[in-house]
Amino acid sequence: MPQEENLAAAVTHAASDIGSFIRAQREAAQVSVRQLAEKAGVSNPYLSQIERGLRKPSAEVLNQLAKALRVSAEVLYVQAGMLEPGDSNAVRDAVITDTAITERQKQVLLDIYNSFIQQNEAAFTQLEAVGNELDKGVGH
Repeated sequence: MPQEENLAAAVTHAASDIGSFIRAQREAAQVSVRQLAEKAGVSNPYLSQIERGLRKPSAEVLNQLAKALRVSAEVLYVQAGMLEPGDSNAVRDAVITDTAITERQKQVLLDIYNSFIQQNEAAFTQLEAVGNELDKGVGH
């Protein structure tokens, strides 16, 4: 149970963080909740719930909100915890913005993709270390 409680707390925290960020962006743009909801194509109550941290928006909704707020969707994805800062690349962007798959499927694809990247980086680091050792041996 403690793991489930920690997960629930993390999701709630992420939801409130993105909600606060969206509210701050909306207020900076001097737009009402109703106006932003209309521009983004979401309901007024749903946007209000997002801003209060009661709902965590999908990547698709974040994309719509980003367009309506005239901010980068990547910025909202980072705030929502869907991307690490500076992680922008074509594969990740394509997965996150794909409307044909579910949020769960997107997360699984990104997890697999990230594991491949980590494996390749680890293999490269090992090859580099072997190469350095060989260079030291040649110098003797």
